[in-house]
Amino acid sequence: MALCGTTAANVTKMMAAYNGGSSAVAAHHPHHHHHQLQHLPPPHMHHHHHHQQQHTHHLQQLDIEPDRPIGYGAFGVVWSVTDPRDGKRVALKKMPNVFQNLVSCKRVFRELKMLCFFKHENVLSALDILQPPHIDYFEEIYVVTELMQSDLHKIIVSPQPLSSDHAKVFLYQILRGLKYLHSAGILHRDIKPGNLLVNSNCVLKICDFGLARVEESDESRHMTQEVVTQYYRAPEILMGSRHYSNSIDIWSVGCIFAELLGRRILFQAQSPIQQLDLITDLLGTPSMEAMRTACEGARAHILRGPHKQPSLPVLYTLSSQATHEAVHLLCRMLVFDPSKRISAKDALAHPYLDEGRLRYHTCMCKCCYTTSSGRVYTSDFEPITNTKFDDGFEKNLSSVRQVKEIIHQFILEQQKGSRVPLCINPQSAAFKSFIRKVQSAFDPPYTTIWQ
Repeated sequence: MALCGTTAANVTKMMAAYNGGSSAVAAHHPHHHHHQLQHLPPPHMHHHHHHQQQHTHHLQQLDIEPDRPIGYGAFGVVWSVTDPRDGKRVALKKMPNVFQNLVSCKRVFRELKMLCFFKHENVLSALDILQPPHIDYFEEIYVVTELMQSDLHKIIVSPQPLSSDHAKVFLYQILRGLKYLHSAGILHRDIKPGNLLVNSNCVLKICDFGLARVEESDESRHMTQEVVTQYYRAPEILMGSRHYSNSIDIWSVGCIFAELLGRRILFQAQSPIQQLDLITDLLGTPSMEAMRTACEGARAHILRGPHKQPSLPVLYTLSSQATHEAVHLLCRMLVFDPSKRISAKDALAHPYLDEGRLRYHTCMCKCCYTTSSGRVYTSDFEPITNTKFDDGFEKNLSSVRQVKEIIHQFILEQQKGSRVPLCINPQSAAFKSFIRKVQSAFDPPYTTIWQ
C-alpha cells in the first residue's frame, strides 16, 4: 500500500473532527510529511477468474480453488474461492460437524448470527451464506466473507520490515474493532495474531468468532476456561477464575502489541503453569486482591514461590520502537488485575495511537472520503453498536433437530432480496478435493491444571 503522507492540513482538520480521546494528535509534527508506509507483500495467490456462470435451479455454483486452504479457525477451515456472479475472489469458511450435538449446534448458530450482525471495517462479517440443501441433507454450513491476503502472525514472523508506523496503525485497528465488539457485549476469547487478518494496504480485520460469547454480568455463573491460545491467555484464566470479562481480550492485545514491537512472542511457555510464571517474572508477584478470583490451587502456587519484584523496564529492550509512549500504553494493558486493565475505548485515547488514527483515517478507512477541496472526516472515528448482540435465542434451543430447522430457516431468510443464491457443485473435482482436505485444527482439549 502507499499510505498517503499526512500533512499539516490533515492534522488540523482531523483535530477538529476528533471530539473524543486525546488532543495530542497535534503533537504530530505538522512541518513535515510522513514517509509512505511500506506495502506489505501479499503471500502467493492464484489469480483465477471464473467467467462461466452455470445455473442450477437458479443457483450459481461456487468455483472452489482445489489446492488452496488459506487458514484454519477454532472450528472450521477457510478456502479461497471465486464468486461466479462477479468473478471476485472471496473467502469460504466451511463449518463442519455442525449438528453433532446440541452444544456444537448452539456454538455454530451463535457464530453465524454474529457474522451477520457485525457491521464494522475492522471486524470480519458474512457477505453471504451458501444455499443449504434440503433439511434432510443439511450437515455443513458455508459462509462467504471478504478475502484477506495475510494475517498478523505471518507478517510478524516474516522478514518484512515493520516500522513504528505499522505497529501504530495495526494496534489502532485492533483496538478499534475490539471497542466495537465490546460495545456489542461480545467477548472474542481468542485474540491472537493469526486471527487478525491483514491486506497489503495494512487494513486489518478481527476474525474467527468460534469461541466468542456474550459477556456474563452474573459473577456467580461459571464460564468455560477452554478459551484463548495459551501465549495470549490472561492471568485470571490461567489461575482458574470461574468468571471473567472483556478485559481478557485486552490482555491478548497487550501480548500482541509487545510481539509487534519485539517480533517475538512475549510469554512463550511450554505449559499453563509456566505461562503464569513468565507473567509474574515481568509483573511481579500479584497482590491478594489481584488474585481474588483465582482458584485455591493457583493462589497456593503463587504464594509458595519466591516473592518477585516487577521488571517492567525490560519492555524498553523489546526494540528501538519501544518508546516511552509505547511502553506506557503496553503497561496499561498488561495489568494482572483485570479490573485495573485499560479498556479498548480508553486505550484508543492514548497519545501513542494518535498517529495511527490519523494515518488510518487519512487514506485507509471507508468512513472518511476525499473531495476536490480536501479530506472529509467522519464525525465518529471509533464507532460502537447501537444495539447489543442478543443471545436470547439460545435459551430456547433444546434439541439438535430443532436447531437444525432454525438455522436452515435463518439462512434462507438471510438470502431474501439479495443476489442470486450460491450453492456448491458437489460433483466437481474441486469440491471433492476440498472435502478430502478439510479438517479442524485447534488446541488440544484444555484440562484444569490446579487439581
